[in-house]
Amino acid sequence: MSHLLLLDAAATAARLPYPALVREIASVLGDPGVRVPARLVQPLPGGGSLFVMPAHDARVAITKLITFTPGNAKAGRPTIQGDVVVFDVETGERRLVLDGPTVTARRTAAVSLLAAQRLAPNSAGPLLIVGAGTQGRSHLEAFAECLGIREVLIHSRSGASANALADLARRFGLRARVVGDPDAALAECPLVVTCTPANAVVLKALPRDDAFLAAVGAFTPAMVELGPALCRHCDLAGRIVVDTRDAEHEAGDLMQAGLDVAGYPALADVLATPDAAPRGPVLFKSCGWAGWDLAAARAALLN
Repeated sequence: MSHLLLLDAAATAARLPYPALVREIASVLGDPGVRVPARLVQPLPGGGSLFVMPAHDARVAITKLITFTPGNAKAGRPTIQGDVVVFDVETGERRLVLDGPTVTARRTAAVSLLAAQRLAPNSAGPLLIVGAGTQGRSHLEAFAECLGIREVLIHSRSGASANALADLARRFGLRARVVGDPDAALAECPLVVTCTPANAVVLKALPRDDAFLAAVGAFTPAMVELGPALCRHCDLAGRIVVDTRDAEHEAGDLMQAGLDVAGYPALADVLATPDAAPRGPVLFKSCGWAGWDLAAARAALLN
């Protein structure tokens, strides 16, 4: 019988380096044995939600069981809590229990990173991060490590959080500054990540022609970070790519802009049929998928 490893946040992060995560995400998208049922999202009293997200390939089965409690942000508590349980398909044994928030943060940033590597017209930066929570930190880490950016601009409703993330960026050797107007910052940033609670529009201005925007905060039809005009501009003047086909009923930014989400390619399509460098701004809409958690489990088993 194999020994079950119960990993805390630090141990989980140590098993999920970004280059390995990117490789496994691409591998999962090309693996015909991967199966990902629709996730269960159960509303809870008080405005939270319980997520049950299973997936498997020929060797590994996982279930992510997490709660999402938006109200925790005001109280200084984590908004995402839970675990990812990893099973051996052949024996049915549990192999790992990974920290759910750490998996969510790192695999989401790795998906954005993979999309930027394949789609960004200009990956040199500066990078604009809107939202300075856990996802802001993970995207900063991933883009700094693997895209080689040298400068980051940060906006957050919380000045303390923005300054803390800027301090972290400086410890990474980056130039960093906090900005009060993210719309104005779009003019100087070809790389943009929005990772807010997605309860209101945070970007309305039109991006640069060589911009890559990863919008990761909104994952239900009611959630939104990007203004409708921005989304429609990317549709007309550039390109929109979604993370998976599930975005057809989850991408609140695009749905509220009146766009036909079903008509956009998914990341798997981009990897399978790479084409010439995109012209105009690229909007990558990420909603989340248990396949990304399966990729994280595969990476964790290798490290």
